[in-house]
Amino acid sequence: MPMASPEIAAESLTLTVHDRYDGRSISLFRERGWWQGGSAAALLDRWAEATPTRRFVSDGTTELDYATLRERAHGLGASLLRRGVRPGDRVAMQLPNWAEFVIGYLAIARIGAVLVPIMTVYRQVEVAHVLRNSGAVAAITTGEFRGFDHAGMFRALQKEIPALSTLVIARGATQEGELAFDEACDTTTEQAELGPHPDPDLPHLIVYTSGTESTAKGCVHTWNTADFSARGLAHDVFRTRPEDVVFMPSPVAHATGLVVGILVPLTVGAETHLLDVWEPHEGLRRIERYRCTATATATPFVRMALDAARTAEHDLSSMRFWLCAGAPIPEALAIEFDEVFTGGVLMPLYGATEILAATCCHDGDPLDRRAGSDGTPALDGVRITLVGPDGDPVPTGEEGEICYWGPGAVLGYWREPERTAATIDAQGRHHTGDLGRLDDQGYLRVTGRLKDIIIRGGTNISVAEVEGYVSAHPAVAQVAVVAYPDERLGEKACAVVVPRPGERPTLEDLTSFLRGRGIATQKLPEKLLLVDELPMTATGKVQKFVLRDLARGD
Repeated sequence: MPMASPEIAAESLTLTVHDRYDGRSISLFRERGWWQGGSAAALLDRWAEATPTRRFVSDGTTELDYATLRERAHGLGASLLRRGVRPGDRVAMQLPNWAEFVIGYLAIARIGAVLVPIMTVYRQVEVAHVLRNSGAVAAITTGEFRGFDHAGMFRALQKEIPALSTLVIARGATQEGELAFDEACDTTTEQAELGPHPDPDLPHLIVYTSGTESTAKGCVHTWNTADFSARGLAHDVFRTRPEDVVFMPSPVAHATGLVVGILVPLTVGAETHLLDVWEPHEGLRRIERYRCTATATATPFVRMALDAARTAEHDLSSMRFWLCAGAPIPEALAIEFDEVFTGGVLMPLYGATEILAATCCHDGDPLDRRAGSDGTPALDGVRITLVGPDGDPVPTGEEGEICYWGPGAVLGYWREPERTAATIDAQGRHHTGDLGRLDDQGYLRVTGRLKDIIIRGGTNISVAEVEGYVSAHPAVAQVAVVAYPDERLGEKACAVVVPRPGERPTLEDLTSFLRGRGIATQKLPEKLLLVDELPMTATGKVQKFVLRDLARGD
């Protein structure tokens, strides 16, 4: 279906669905119930009235029921309004997985401001980019967390960014002119002061990409685009019930954690339990103590949890569903999970900040599908197509760029019309930059990144393919392959390897091993770098741009 022009004025504050979709698409989304309107604040009101004493959020130190959470969110919302925050203004929030994040999000949502979440691992350069690009007028943060002074960083940035006029500090000391989080929440509030619930088609959330490809982009979601994915995941994938407890160790300041850890339980009036620092043994203790039933994390979390389960006895029988994103699920991992989490199931999900949930496996999918694919379209309304360089669909079984069409896509990139126009095509499809194959049953397998192609002497080499070959070497614990420049051939492949303990493989070791397996010569790595760990984003993705600099010797 055609889309409206993606051109967005650089200073536009009125980005709406009409900048992204044509009228026919918008009508279809509403007719089918994919967009149902409402708001996060309306959902909170619903459960605070129906089940006021049911616990909504806990984090190991704080527990809040629905009624108390609403009272505190409304108080904070009123405090922000009194500081000059208005509907449509952006409010940044850099907090760990604490109850205060949930309060802050729902306060911002209630007054019609736009949440700009920032993960706690980001420091001055990344945070300054987000604040400047978003034009945030207020920020909610903490004092010292894991040895870093977040409040101090924001105070320094305030001097560089005058628009950032308000700081709210949670679990930390305030300075003159700043708001203490708890005091701001205790404000007496009248509903009239908070104003009407916000328009579900206006910006609700700007989540910045995690930085696998250098400069982070601000992905603009409305309530409707975020709610589509959250509601669909709650009902069609997790099959969430009010008695469920979602366990969330992934950062709620990023897409997976926010949607699954906050919006999925909010959809049905269930509960969420947050873990601020991932440590697998502590994670298992929390699952047992709070009787957690479902979660979503990057694949490495699963491996660490299973390793921890070998060394300590825990009752993990409550966990029935673990959604796994960011990397394929090896069959051995899925089998081991079924043995450790009795009655539980490990399911793959493919998504991105821009499109949230794209594909996943569902109840009834056999092990070979869960371990051998990234599933089928996650939700009713999502269409996945694979296209070639000419933009035409590729035949079944052939590799192409993964494109998403549906009600869960971003409106665009905040204040970046050129990047928006380069990503959304004339048919309204969002080009993900990821490569994949669809089989004759409609199951997708993500095979790599469009930019993760090494062009060696005119021959395209799939990085994911080479990584798969190298990872089979017994001395290799982890590997990432990137291109480095060559005067004669244009590009060559560099393998960046984390060796297994006690191992120091050489380039000759790897290439001899691969030759012995019949791998084509042009696909062999021609440079090897050994590292202690791969640079990762906070969401578990390898930062390939860092490795390219390393391979070039920058």
